[in-house]
Amino acid sequence: MRIGELAAACGVTAKTIRFYEQAGLLPEPARTPGGYRDYPPAASTRLAFIREAQSAGLTLAEIRSVLTLRDSGQAPCDHVSELIQRHLADIEHRVAELRTGGDNGEEGGASGGVPVLTGPR
Repeated sequence: MRIGELAAACGVTAKTIRFYEQAGLLPEPARTPGGYRDYPPAASTRLAFIREAQSAGLTLAEIRSVLTLRDSGQAPCDHVSELIQRHLADIEHRVAELRTGGDNGEEGGASGGVPVLTGPR
């Protein structure tokens, strides 16, 4: 499958696919005799995982670490759970900060210390 076909099938751009290759998230595909990238069907599954992992808040470095484990034949389940738990703890910490007015210790109430716009005056 050529890059344009893969991009259309996965809802990303060809530029995104090339970026993922350069970032080490997608292995470099075989080339056709004409020099075009020729992706295997499994590339669409891998791209879907990358997109889902990003939407879950994982960084590209974290996604790369998960894929590296998987590619080496190890089950990355424990690693993924640890990453998600770490992100959840970070989010809970940030929410607590916002409820108390952020890092400066000010009382912020529901708006987290940020002025609330109530509409035109």
